[in-house]
Amino acid sequence: MKNIFSFLCFLFIGNLHSQQFNTAKLDSFLNLLEKENQAMGSVAISQNGKIIYQKGIGFGDNPSNSSPQINENSRFRVGSVSKMFTAVLIFQLIEAKKLSLDTKLSKFFKTIPNSKKITIAHLLQHRSGIFNFTNDEKYLEMAYKPISEEDLVKHIAAYPADFQPDTKADYSNSNYVLLGLIVEKLYKKPFAEVLKTQICDKIGLKNTYIGSKIDVTKNEVHSFARVENWEKSPETDMSVPRGAGAVVATPADLLIFIDALFAEKLVNKAHLEKMKTLKDGYGMAMFQTPFYDKKGWGHTGGLDEFSSVLSYFEQEKIAVAYCSNGASYGFNDVLIGILSICFDKKYELPSFKEVEISEEELKSCEGLYSSKNFPLKISLTRRGKKLFAQATGQGEFPLTAAGDNVFKFDAANIVIKMKDDKSGFNFKQNGQTFDFEKEK
Repeated sequence: MKNIFSFLCFLFIGNLHSQQFNTAKLDSFLNLLEKENQAMGSVAISQNGKIIYQKGIGFGDNPSNSSPQINENSRFRVGSVSKMFTAVLIFQLIEAKKLSLDTKLSKFFKTIPNSKKITIAHLLQHRSGIFNFTNDEKYLEMAYKPISEEDLVKHIAAYPADFQPDTKADYSNSNYVLLGLIVEKLYKKPFAEVLKTQICDKIGLKNTYIGSKIDVTKNEVHSFARVENWEKSPETDMSVPRGAGAVVATPADLLIFIDALFAEKLVNKAHLEKMKTLKDGYGMAMFQTPFYDKKGWGHTGGLDEFSSVLSYFEQEKIAVAYCSNGASYGFNDVLIGILSICFDKKYELPSFKEVEISEEELKSCEGLYSSKNFPLKISLTRRGKKLFAQATGQGEFPLTAAGDNVFKFDAANIVIKMKDDKSGFNFKQNGQTFDFEKEK
């Protein structure tokens, strides 16, 4: 399962002009991903506040003809993109003089370590030092069960502080859970109701709300992990992420939201600038997406097997939203493809043809491998004409043969290069490299 937040970086070059936008190539790219079972989800792009592209691929329930197919009306759990909505509600309270950036957390939650030192600003910018409760190794034991506000606060308060407030920044979902609860206390209403009246009704969001149990009859989609086939992921109970990650939306609604935010329809200019001001790399519910001389602003999210990104390119007045409910091809790779095509960057569609490897050679790769510099052991197992990898305590994942002794798992950016004698392999992921040796 993914954390409530997963930050993704991507680069692209060029200017998007709607009259030059190669929709046919983007259609081809997304259709290829669907045909090859590499990704499922929905894309929307706007320019100058007008949606110029929408497309969905894959299915929302079960992989059958009767399963709802993803389209522009499909609703996704957007994970930590929710934090942007929570931050807007906080800034609206500040503008209404019901709160300030200097208000102490102790006014609302005295039991949180350092609550007398932690301010609303610290929470918004991940400078509180409050432990990120989703990092607990036992987090999955609580993720799928309902939890009350009282018990959730007790759970967060039980962890010691990671650091003293405002001495550094470190991402913590706990910050935005608490901010969401503060919204409820000051409005004296459930977060879902405040979200509707203060944001959705104001700017015409028809498909954005706080989620509950997934209901496919309401165009809500499930998320899926792909091993040999697509397998439905368990559902996080939305009483757990709350203001940190419980929003459900369509990509089109996300575009309306971020276009309205940058048009200063939700918060004033000064508070929009606060959201964009980076300190140790963190804004207040926003991150900067750099691409050479251009800047994008927004957030990404991951919940169960859902992934999402929302980004606004202020100078170009372009917004992009992509929500995924399943990926075999890496989410970041899909983004690079989408944006490269949109911005008229040279881009070749990927090939998903797998290299033929004999069962005998695959069998020679089997074994348990360990590394002096990597905390987990990795086992390789052959089943038929496929090789599978599994790290200690983790789920199994399929490897795709990409060349002589080279295997890949694109969804996690993993590349494994076996030694010629199969006595070990080189493991690469996200720029890091580790050498593994066979134990048995």
